[in-house]
Amino acid sequence: MLRIPAFSLALALSTTFALAAASDPAPGGTYKTDPSHSSFNWSFNHSGLSHYTARFTKVDARLSWKPDKPETSTLSVTIDPLSVRTDYPWPEKVDFDAEIGGEETFLAAKPITFVSKTIRVTGEKTGTVEGLLTLRGETHPATLDVTFNGSMAEHPMMGVPKIGFSATGSIRRSEWGLDFAIPELGDEVTFVIETQMVPADYSLR
Repeated sequence: MLRIPAFSLALALSTTFALAAASDPAPGGTYKTDPSHSSFNWSFNHSGLSHYTARFTKVDARLSWKPDKPETSTLSVTIDPLSVRTDYPWPEKVDFDAEIGGEETFLAAKPITFVSKTIRVTGEKTGTVEGLLTLRGETHPATLDVTFNGSMAEHPMMGVPKIGFSATGSIRRSEWGLDFAIPELGDEVTFVIETQMVPADYSLR
């Protein structure tokens, strides 16, 4: 008996989102991260056996979006290093997140920032963002490969414009002085980012 209403709800939602996706795109302006629909995961080679993966939960990105000329857009990102989440299985023995985020050997409790310098359009929905990454107080160039997933002038459930992106990138952590346990723990750190963005003046609470 419950399957029919559930199916009807799913059909209604899919139709609503399809209509919204076909509507006008989001206008230009300043946008910020919607944290409930965004993720920032990172990984590195661990002993040649797996790619250890963790994430940051407090990422604040600000995008000055120019849809007609996306290459003239600008991006700035701030990450709280103490928001690292490793899902270490024995927190009663070791506060692994606090060690990774706060100790001098690792992220030293210093904000991680990225500021774009050049944006290049490489395809209909792809591009690169070159900028300066500050990690542990040191600043060096870094590049993100970005896919523009689309936008909506009015999200059907939130009532505001939304923009969506996926991005990947990698750095060699040793360039930022983070050379602990190399090569047992890989030097290359890979990022995988998924984000939806809303107007900067929109209250998320």
